[in-house]
Amino acid sequence: MDNILISSAQLILPGHPQNGKIVDILIEKGCISRIAPNIKPTTKKLHIVDGKGAVVSAGFFDLHANFGEPGLETKEDITTGIAAAAAGGYTGVAVYPNTNPPIHSRSEVALVVNTAKGNIVDVYPVGTISKKREGKELAELYDMQKAGAIAFSDGNQAVQQAGLMGRALLYAKGFEGLVISFAEDETVAGGHQMNEGQMSTYLGMKGKPNLAESLMVSRDLFLAEYNDARVHFTCISTAESVDLIKKAKAKGLKVTCDVAAHNLVYTDEEVVGFDSNFKVNPPLRTKKDIKVLLKGLKEGTIDAVVSQHTPHEVEYKNVEFHIAQEGIVGLQTTLPFLIRAGLTPEDIIRYLVVQPRQVVGKDIPTLEEGSEANLVLFDMHAKWRLTAATNKSKSENSPVFGQELIGKVKLVINHSQLVENK
Repeated sequence: MDNILISSAQLILPGHPQNGKIVDILIEKGCISRIAPNIKPTTKKLHIVDGKGAVVSAGFFDLHANFGEPGLETKEDITTGIAAAAAGGYTGVAVYPNTNPPIHSRSEVALVVNTAKGNIVDVYPVGTISKKREGKELAELYDMQKAGAIAFSDGNQAVQQAGLMGRALLYAKGFEGLVISFAEDETVAGGHQMNEGQMSTYLGMKGKPNLAESLMVSRDLFLAEYNDARVHFTCISTAESVDLIKKAKAKGLKVTCDVAAHNLVYTDEEVVGFDSNFKVNPPLRTKKDIKVLLKGLKEGTIDAVVSQHTPHEVEYKNVEFHIAQEGIVGLQTTLPFLIRAGLTPEDIIRYLVVQPRQVVGKDIPTLEEGSEANLVLFDMHAKWRLTAATNKSKSENSPVFGQELIGKVKLVINHSQLVENK
């Protein structure tokens, strides 16, 4: 990587001595050598990036993404997943075990860690809670953590057995592991196609009620309290879940949670056109739910925003809505979605940079002189399109494919590597 000068960018990072100021940042040999209001180039061998009107901060960190490797590489492999993540502003990604085989032993964890090693994006595998994600027998959590697993979840298959979930929380507590709950009671949610409400009734489709999520949130909060253990809820989508977690935090429970970016901007009304790219799990909810989710972010109930990047081949999406697979590719569109939702640059740094790393105990890049450069430069107002040319994922299942988006990542730097979006 050439030496780089980022000029006239607004640095936003809580606690940084230059927070909020317009600065130049000189990066030499992969490290930040100088931060000052005006740095004059001293050599011709310098790649200058105009940061005027843009924000520079530590690289984004995603707590929930799906790559296909191992076993489902036709959806996404680690290489293409990293490319999509870097294009979206991420320098760290937690990948879920929705693979075949699942990431349910140290072998799969080691495969992901070793395959991703040395790339611009740090990839952290999330191991399963149960063997084969079957929800019957506890997986080897400690072995997986020693091999590099950052947390434990059964991915998009919620743990239905309360006893198993309770044992997982208690066991992980012994080695400071983090158990992640995907809150869905299958006996209530079974056979759903979308959110249960006026729109599902109008369309004559089976709906998943908010109760399916809030029941499981309530259960796992009780289990976490009983075992005095940490729990993290991923992709909460309902007003009831926000209320339950808010009360749990007020009681002093060790609970954190995140929300998917698309659940902050789209409602179940989008499904009226039967576009399968709006079929996600948890489903798109109502305007009331979105309002409460955004309030939950502002108040600190919700800790982070995730991409829930879920790639699928065209044959799994370009079909009738009721048989289409759930999920969208989200790594490159999280920033535009958050801007559309009305978040400020400070909010974005809080929910994509600082608090996601705090949830999993990772150090926040300092952006200090002498430190390794781990940063993102993004423009809140720049326009671009997600097209076959700009899309870095293997898959194209996005509701905004081909549309003009506001909010563009200009570059990412990490591990002496640069990705720049032209």
